[in-house]
Amino acid sequence: MTTLGATLSYPRTKGILLVLIAATSWGVSGTVAQYLFHQQGFSTNWLVVIRLLLAGLGLLLFAHIVGKQNIWSIWKNKQDILQLVVFGIIGMLGVQYTFFMAIEQGNAATATVLQYLAPVLIALYFCFRTKSLPVKHEVIAIVFALGGTFLLVTKGNIQSLSTSGSAFGWGILSAFALAFYTLYPVKLLTKWGTTLTVGWGMMIGGIGLSFFHPPWKFEGHWSPTSFMAVAFVVLVGTLIAFLCFMESLKYIKASEASLLACIEPLSAAFLAVAWLHVSFIPIEWLGALSIIATIFILSVVKR
Repeated sequence: MTTLGATLSYPRTKGILLVLIAATSWGVSGTVAQYLFHQQGFSTNWLVVIRLLLAGLGLLLFAHIVGKQNIWSIWKNKQDILQLVVFGIIGMLGVQYTFFMAIEQGNAATATVLQYLAPVLIALYFCFRTKSLPVKHEVIAIVFALGGTFLLVTKGNIQSLSTSGSAFGWGILSAFALAFYTLYPVKLLTKWGTTLTVGWGMMIGGIGLSFFHPPWKFEGHWSPTSFMAVAFVVLVGTLIAFLCFMESLKYIKASEASLLACIEPLSAAFLAVAWLHVSFIPIEWLGALSIIATIFILSVVKR
């Protein structure tokens, strides 16, 4: 088989399609959540607790039935339990809650793009941890990230914000939460696998939030459309998207999957503009693309 034939082989094509489905589903689910918040009166608290509990239960059932895993084995070691609880409350609940609050206070496009500042925060963390200055490509990524954020939230006018302060604040918190979510559970993921760790993380986060906002404390307007929207956020935008992304890693490299996943903020932005008529002028698109470019810079050049 030629090099070109190997490159375009079926397994690789399957991996690319799977990660594109996952990223698009994540992006679309953010826009669907915006529809629920802004047009159907749903609350962030209710949607997050339902999403975490149902998706977490689905992942654990998948791990048990399909993966043939003992889902309770992770609870036998005290250190693993502590790490799992921290991951579930601070990591999983943190990233879900801040992201949806950013959408509720602003829009899905801006929230998703701001969350993609996380890789820059991770790069800075490793610079701090290794007590070294950022290398050339990291400096370029930081400049792109800061410039893109400026354009996104000001539309190029330093005297005004194009998004609310609360939406911007939640978006930045979402980036920090995603960075923690990415870095913290490495030992758990290595020992117990992704599906089991993330499934329990979702369940713990959902149970933790239930103490403050029980899932039966509903806010919003039920209709056939809103019911389908909730189902999409939980099933397609969380459970199916996650499983598709994990399956894609069997066929393509993780670095390639991360790059392809950059269509998430673009899909969120395009759908928000086309469906919910969110205003997104050319300079905001430039800002969004600048932030997304940081993913390419940090992924292509290995540290």
